[in-house]
Amino acid sequence: MQILPYGSWPSPLDAHLAATHDGRPEYVGFVGDEVWWTAPRPTEDGRRTLVRRHPDGTEESLLPPPWNVRSRVHEYGGHPWAAAHLTDGPLLLFVHHADQRLYVREPGHEPHPLTPLSPLGGGLRWAEPQLLLDRGEVWCVLEEFTGPAPTDVRRLLAAVPLDGSATDDRTAVRELTDDHHRFLTGPRLSSDGRHAAWLAWDHPRMPWDGTEVLVAGITPDGTLGEARVVAGGPEESIAQVDWQRSTGGGMQSSVDGLRSTVDGLRSTVGGLRSAVDGPPPTVDRPRSAGDRTQSAEDRIQPPGDRLLYASDRTGWWNLYRDHEPLCPREEEFGGALWKLGLRWFAPLDNGLVAVVHGRGATALGILDPETGELVDAAGPWTEFAPTLAARGDRVVAVAASPRTGYEVVELDARTGRARVIGGAHTDVVDPVYYPEPQIRTFAGPDGREVHAHVYPPHHPACAAPGHELPPYVVWAHGGPTDRAPLVLDLEIAYFTSRGIGVAEVDYGGSTGYGREYRERLREQWGVVDVEDCAAVARALADEGTADRDRLAIRGGSAGGWTAAASLTGTEVYACATIRYPVLDLVGWATGGTHDLESHYPDSLVGPLAEVPARYAERSPVEHAERITVPFLLLQGLDDVICPPVQCERFLARLAGRRVPYAYLAFEGEGHGFRRAETTVRALQAELSLYAQVFGLRPPGIPTLEFTQ
Repeated sequence: MQILPYGSWPSPLDAHLAATHDGRPEYVGFVGDEVWWTAPRPTEDGRRTLVRRHPDGTEESLLPPPWNVRSRVHEYGGHPWAAAHLTDGPLLLFVHHADQRLYVREPGHEPHPLTPLSPLGGGLRWAEPQLLLDRGEVWCVLEEFTGPAPTDVRRLLAAVPLDGSATDDRTAVRELTDDHHRFLTGPRLSSDGRHAAWLAWDHPRMPWDGTEVLVAGITPDGTLGEARVVAGGPEESIAQVDWQRSTGGGMQSSVDGLRSTVDGLRSTVGGLRSAVDGPPPTVDRPRSAGDRTQSAEDRIQPPGDRLLYASDRTGWWNLYRDHEPLCPREEEFGGALWKLGLRWFAPLDNGLVAVVHGRGATALGILDPETGELVDAAGPWTEFAPTLAARGDRVVAVAASPRTGYEVVELDARTGRARVIGGAHTDVVDPVYYPEPQIRTFAGPDGREVHAHVYPPHHPACAAPGHELPPYVVWAHGGPTDRAPLVLDLEIAYFTSRGIGVAEVDYGGSTGYGREYRERLREQWGVVDVEDCAAVARALADEGTADRDRLAIRGGSAGGWTAAASLTGTEVYACATIRYPVLDLVGWATGGTHDLESHYPDSLVGPLAEVPARYAERSPVEHAERITVPFLLLQGLDDVICPPVQCERFLARLAGRRVPYAYLAFEGEGHGFRRAETTVRALQAELSLYAQVFGLRPPGIPTLEFTQ
């Protein structure tokens, strides 16, 4: 064992390896018996391609550069593709990121557009395409800009003809709904194609605040009848809706087979996720306004189909069928709907339901709606992403663990056996260099619980001198209505393998712990998140895990806000890495961001017209003079969610204050970095920041130059 100071350990995991393996599979789906999904390509300008898994197990990237399968609806995007098998090969539809047009690729031909260009808003935008070959149409969510401002926008359900008649003609796109609701999801069609269900919500709510389930009949000529609210309301969040086709039985034998296969294996992840021994007690909470609409005439689903949805009316996102709870537990069967097309459950043909569920970490289970019994799939995975597809007894998901990155997993619902079928994790370095996470709960202000994942420095052949305590970086996740998954992150390993600890904090406001935990951040953004991160940092120092004088904070987007607000509001940290942040609340709430989050501060801070002083009090841009420690600011110049003008205002306030900082702005990057070369530069700069502030000596890292 070599004795070297923390931060100077030699690591085989360089920034290039971390960058080229960034990203994960998304939007899985069946095309016939084949499984398809989108996959990142960091070394190809950060584009996403579409991958096809052939029956023999081989994988094919269906679209070469520069095709980029990615929607910009809501800016965060949504499900961007659909496909069907024809006699001469697959028919593929996809959204191309560069112009946001919907393209079709017919067997043996190159892709060509089905939708027109628009001079406003970067083009008409599409998400959740559904192929209706019998109608010769694709049904989608349409986002259409009506003016130059980011809030000049309307959204509706639309039908795009497959014959190409709308390629240059907007009037050929058939509008299925009006734009009465500001936001909506793609329609889920009943098994007989006669009814559609979707979600809708309006400003100032975000989808985790309150959504409604709308159901409408579909006439023989393909128009939608009057849409009626059948569930949800202003204070009830419904994360997903779908139909379940009634079945004649056979469910119990499937559940028995599944149970026998996984019996005794629910704790196979080595203590990283506690076994679920039975349903916890249900939280009593008054029914929402949406429940009062459940009269007989409102239940307009077709005979043979039953309505499934994930609602948090009890304080936890649980699954309901025809408005009755299926498996009431104090855990989540849904989540924050940041992207259209996220799926936490998928009904199977035999009447069972595949579900992603958990408290904190997530598992993939099979639920019997008749008994409420839930059996989890066996395997090493501790995190399942909200993307599911089902066909027959096959369920496809995307899963990861602290020892593996995200990969495509298939579960046989009859046996409970799960296996990796695509995007398989490969160890780019010896896994002995991977960090070993600890699941921790800390005491925050007033004794409130604060959840975190702690990754101590770890190296198989190096240790620090016995008297030395390690530096630690507190990571604040984005969102802020989101959480940190318990998975292998090579960016974390980049630091821990060099002797720098990392603590990911699920501060108050995070998802995964119920609505009450989520709403701790209501009107407290910039307070609770800052306090909770500081509480974890101080606790690590108090217990002798971290060096009190070598603490840093790092975050991106809303996490960048928390990092910046921590520098202006606390004296806990010696430096910070601030990535594509929110810095100016007033600017953000008055047209300085995209439409989806333009009213988000109403709940996070309070309505601007009612509490203007609070906006000034909490905005880092208003208190830049309080910063006394070095920081690194990273920004994409094409970011429309947190535009670079906020960084420019922030740095202008620092002029003449002699605070060391570095500002790196990247051409061609938006909100979140996708290109490998950007990630390499950002990681090396971040490590150099810590080296200079903490007195570390990492080998082979370019020196970051500071301005002051």
